[in-house]
Amino acid sequence: MLTYDTANATGTGEWKEAYAKAQEFVAKLTIDEKADMVTGQPGPCVGNIVAIPRLGFPGLCLQDGPLAIRVADYASVFAAGVTVASTWDRDLLYERGYAMGQEFKAKGAHVALSPVAGPLGRSAYAGRNWEGFAADPYLTGVAMEKTIRGHQDAGVQATPKHFIGNEQETQRNPTYNPNGTLTDVIQEALSSNIDDRTMHELYLWPFANAVRAQAASFMCAYQRLNGSYACENSKALNGLLKEELGFQGYVMSDWGGTHSGVSSIEGGLDMNMPGGLGAYGKTPGVGSFFGKNVTYAVNNGTVDESRVDDMIIRIMTPYYWLGQDEDYPEVDPSSADLNTFSPRSTWIREFNLTGERSRDVRGDHAELIRKLAAEATVLLKNEKQALPLKAPKNIAIFGNDAGENTMGAVNEATFEFGNLAAGGGSGTGRFTYLVSPLEAIKTRAKEDDALVQYFLNNTQIATNNVTDLWVPATPDACLVFLKTWAEEGADREHLTVDYNGNEVVESVAKSCNNTIVITHSSGINVLPWANHPNVTAILAAHYPGQEAGNSIVDVLYGDVNPAGHLPYTIAKNATDYNAPPTTELSTDGTHDWQSWFDEKLEIDYRYFDAKNISVQYEFGFGLSYTTFSISDINAEQVAESIPSIPEDQPIQPGGNPALWETIYNVTVAVTNSGDVKGATVPQLYVTFPDSTPEGTPPKQLRGFEKVSLAPGESRTVGFELMRRDLSYWDIVSQKWLVPEGEFVLSVGFSSRDLKEVAKITPVSV
Repeated sequence: MLTYDTANATGTGEWKEAYAKAQEFVAKLTIDEKADMVTGQPGPCVGNIVAIPRLGFPGLCLQDGPLAIRVADYASVFAAGVTVASTWDRDLLYERGYAMGQEFKAKGAHVALSPVAGPLGRSAYAGRNWEGFAADPYLTGVAMEKTIRGHQDAGVQATPKHFIGNEQETQRNPTYNPNGTLTDVIQEALSSNIDDRTMHELYLWPFANAVRAQAASFMCAYQRLNGSYACENSKALNGLLKEELGFQGYVMSDWGGTHSGVSSIEGGLDMNMPGGLGAYGKTPGVGSFFGKNVTYAVNNGTVDESRVDDMIIRIMTPYYWLGQDEDYPEVDPSSADLNTFSPRSTWIREFNLTGERSRDVRGDHAELIRKLAAEATVLLKNEKQALPLKAPKNIAIFGNDAGENTMGAVNEATFEFGNLAAGGGSGTGRFTYLVSPLEAIKTRAKEDDALVQYFLNNTQIATNNVTDLWVPATPDACLVFLKTWAEEGADREHLTVDYNGNEVVESVAKSCNNTIVITHSSGINVLPWANHPNVTAILAAHYPGQEAGNSIVDVLYGDVNPAGHLPYTIAKNATDYNAPPTTELSTDGTHDWQSWFDEKLEIDYRYFDAKNISVQYEFGFGLSYTTFSISDINAEQVAESIPSIPEDQPIQPGGNPALWETIYNVTVAVTNSGDVKGATVPQLYVTFPDSTPEGTPPKQLRGFEKVSLAPGESRTVGFELMRRDLSYWDIVSQKWLVPEGEFVLSVGFSSRDLKEVAKITPVSV
């Protein structure tokens, strides 16, 4: 096995004092205690590191997930990653991260298993795209950095995941012999096969932002990466993450993603989760590759004890850095009650759960959730000024997504009726309440003394003449609510809306000339009715969280002017997308599950642009109730000189600091040319010179800024271009290089609505 020397943590920068405390802690541990420190145990939290009472260490509680603290009661369900990414709002990204961190800490969780940059969105069908942010490394990188800083400013350790190449759910784990052992594998997990340049410029890019944000821990992915399991891939964990990016924290496995002991330790894995659970789905409490095996490996000389010491120093340094050793809340016992992953019957250690039970940690976060979800709503179509609604007196509501969820606090794929505000799996949340669109619209309509009729059975709507359903007068507005499910463990089978949603729209639009469609979806849906003349407006609301109904009403009635923009491309046909998941094999070889990332850098808008494919709605697209203009672009070089090769500087978290230096400032004037206050998001795209190696996308997002303007108001908006933004990864020199020649800088309101252009030549020939 090819291995890279594991770079020991050094506590560089902000972590120096905490690093010294971690060293002192490790020096007091016995070898058995060291084994416990790197091995999870069944317990009250999703992941647990047991206490060492003699040293005053209470253990670590690790909890899901990227939109809520899942295994807990009286906690908020926030908007999903894809939703908050649709705001393109740096402040809201941070505020959401901070509020989530407050709730995790208040429930006694030391580690939040959040946020997500893998999947990045290579495939439109990937089941967990909604947990992440955008099908673009730059936007995702900003979202990662802001979310992590929010989590950790609130005192909770962030865990960027799933590192790396985790771009589908199908065959993410091996197929085991059901009657065999942990190593009795019929077929290994899928291998994501990614070339060096694509790795750096796409999939590693947002994780570099995460390291730069001082993330405490990383979670490695389930699948294989170029033939080796991601959680024992030395090139990825040691070479890329710990050496090239200078990551100082610890790497934990995804739950059951560890497939070896010594090889994983040497490969860069620092913590085995959940530890006392072997292969995913096997019997709790048995079969750990770490645990006692760590003790044996050290005692027989197979593993150097200094490597184990570094693993624990990496674990404890962020613990001390965030002050988690001082007056930290105890784990809420309700976690143990709700934890079906490791219920009490599976515990092999005692846990001291003396803290307050079922404490309410929601605070005033409902207000933020409502605001964020409204700001995130993307207005895709608005003909005949259908929106905002103008006090309609007769409203008809259609679709099984509109009403109350009557089946429980946690959404499931089988819940046909009820609003869909979060996806499924470990990334979901437990609703203490959910405001449905129907409830919120009825409340708002009372102000206008309006009639609200509702029809929630999609089969009935799709197969009947809707004029037979409503009272005789044609409604002033017909609101159709559609939903699309996605979850961990499965990839999407299609890109259409669920439950005959297309037929529902066609049935309503046939008889109602003001049909307004709202989708609550995991992400990409093809919309065959988008150009229907009676479909006057379309809103993409994604997974908005617990205030779903209130947030959409705020937009429908114009209390909030929609400012969301798509973080992906909506194609005209599902067949227009490239890079589908590898979903089946015709062979049964052990290593036959292979996914070749042959599209390289061409995913989402990069692909559609490279192939000049017409789309329904492009990446970055989003309408408003007002209009905006952009003018007066200016690009000013900041650095005195810009050599192609960056200066070699000592590695800091995030890599070579030279890559993060601003070398150009770009400004534009943005004006609200309409008559309503609103916000927009000017976006900067870079076209690289012809000297850049073949396969470079026609343009790449390299800047954005949300700006709110009153009617007639203008403001100058700036974009800082760092060296990394104007560089490509050279596979020969193994460096980021700024290519020679002319760059084209384009600023507009989407990837295909570019208003202003400037040209620069940073490197002199």
